[in-house]
Amino acid sequence: VQLQASGGGLVQAGGSLRLSCEASGIIFSMNNMEWYRQAPGKQRELVASITTTGFANYADSVKGRFTIFRDNAKNTVYLQMNSLQPDDTAVYYCAAFLDSRAYWGQGTQVTVSS
Repeated sequence: VQLQASGGGLVQAGGSLRLSCEASGIIFSMNNMEWYRQAPGKQRELVASITTTGFANYADSVKGRFTIFRDNAKNTVYLQMNSLQPDDTAVYYCAAFLDSRAYWGQGTQVTVSS
């Protein structure tokens, strides 16, 4: 099983990035997918989740700015991040969940400069 996250980078405050996470080795359409982030010195936190049927949920801190969506044909989940703020700086991880199984990607760095 592999979850390959990409799309991170350095962006100025107010800018946008789109993260991608391509999965292999799992039946992607059967997995709920989530994006987490971990900032230096802080705990990992759930940013957004999307169910197999496309229902999305967001952390309060990103509601209205971030959008999670999935393309089952491409085995890929995305995180569109708009109006980025310095507090969004973190390593972003994607994760796949099915029943009691969880798989994690390697993380992609997002840095937002003020």
